[in-house]
Amino acid sequence: MILLFFIFVVMEISNRKAYHEYFFEAKYIAGMVLTGTEVKSLRLGKASFNDSYCHFADGELFVKSLHIAEYGYGTHYNHQPLQERKLLLTKRELRKLEAKTKEKGYSIIPLRIFISEKGLAKMEIGLGKGKKLHDKRETIKERETDRDIKRKYGI
Repeated sequence: MILLFFIFVVMEISNRKAYHEYFFEAKYIAGMVLTGTEVKSLRLGKASFNDSYCHFADGELFVKSLHIAEYGYGTHYNHQPLQERKLLLTKRELRKLEAKTKEKGYSIIPLRIFISEKGLAKMEIGLGKGKKLHDKRETIKERETDRDIKRKYGI
């Protein structure tokens, strides 16, 4: 009898720095327009959110400065690592986000990239407002007190 074991790797790349820099009011799941080598590279977990952000151009939402490394086995059809990538949302969500970003202080920040159950690459984006220095300090204090409580009571 032959036993086959399938290992499903849950691929998720998170932007942890974003939670330190912004307060998030709303989160959305957006589809991504990608080429084949970009998807293969994402499945290997080779992406970086350094200084990435979302912006509107002609009523469409794009993510800029998202680094997806070139696929190692790609040929001359390989993708450019830092190209703009279109995000797919409904018209109503796009209009709502565009109106909010025109207000002062709001930004759309990529939070994580994951592969859906159907095998499609998705991005979670957040509508955020930047934190001030004292807000960041409060967040750090709360995190440290929670860690101390968990350590003390073994939670």
